[in-house]
Amino acid sequence: MRKLIVLGFVGLLAQLIDGSLGMAYGVTSSTLLLAVGVAPAAASAAVHFSEIGTSLVSGFSHHKLGNVDWRTVSILAVPGFVGAFIGATALSNLDAAIAKPVVAGILLGLGVYVIYRFLKLGGRRPQFKSRPSAKLLAPMGLVAGALDAVGGGGWGPVGTTSLLSSGRLEPRKVVGSIDTSEFVVAVGGSLGFIIALGSQGIDWGYAGALLAGGVVAAPVAAWLVKHLAARVLGVAAGGLIVLTNSKTILEALGVPGIGVALAAAALFVAWIIGIVWAVKQERVARAVSAESELELTPA
Repeated sequence: MRKLIVLGFVGLLAQLIDGSLGMAYGVTSSTLLLAVGVAPAAASAAVHFSEIGTSLVSGFSHHKLGNVDWRTVSILAVPGFVGAFIGATALSNLDAAIAKPVVAGILLGLGVYVIYRFLKLGGRRPQFKSRPSAKLLAPMGLVAGALDAVGGGGWGPVGTTSLLSSGRLEPRKVVGSIDTSEFVVAVGGSLGFIIALGSQGIDWGYAGALLAGGVVAAPVAAWLVKHLAARVLGVAAGGLIVLTNSKTILEALGVPGIGVALAAAALFVAWIIGIVWAVKQERVARAVSAESELELTPA
């Protein structure tokens, strides 16, 4: 019972981060399940079944608050479903240890670019022109869906990172669209796991505990996205991308635990400094905008 309560809290925290920054539910939840001895396929299966409920509530909340670009969702959903189904059925025969650090390296580079893109604005407001094309969205959805099922998390890190770095969709709509389309991805992955593992291979108690915590957090996270400035949200998401993928790469390179911890601590401090800087720049931008409006207002 105690383990289920802990998992419920993890589900709440993971969904709060995921719903606010567009990633981390699967990675956080899967990591804990693996740590307590759950097999990789069973851990990913429990996470995906819980995500059916959390992503449904999260998507509805984001939609109500205007955080969803439905064109993006409609293009992402089907490739994401297919990728997750294929990834789930292949997980038992696929060694993800080799591919994981390579993907982490790519995401790390994109995360650095996301931070740079939003910090270099200075006092200017971010501009978002056009929307992501189907040529970007369809293959991204297929790859992200497959990685999500294989690694127990990947839809958010790949999807959110790619869309943020493209600069074609404001951060709150990136997060809302990724979270909303994740419902279809979770269904695809869950069907694949049912076929590959059977219902006896899935711990429904773990899935239910994660689901309960995630459902509570989903509306709160959607509200945070609605009210966070694009600059702040972009830097916060980019920092999370860099932090999580740096850890993956360092561990793959055989860096001792103390080295990984020190690097993570340094990156965490840099992340907080970046967010503070982004908040200050957003205040400058708003002050400049308010002064301009006053000058244009007839006396």
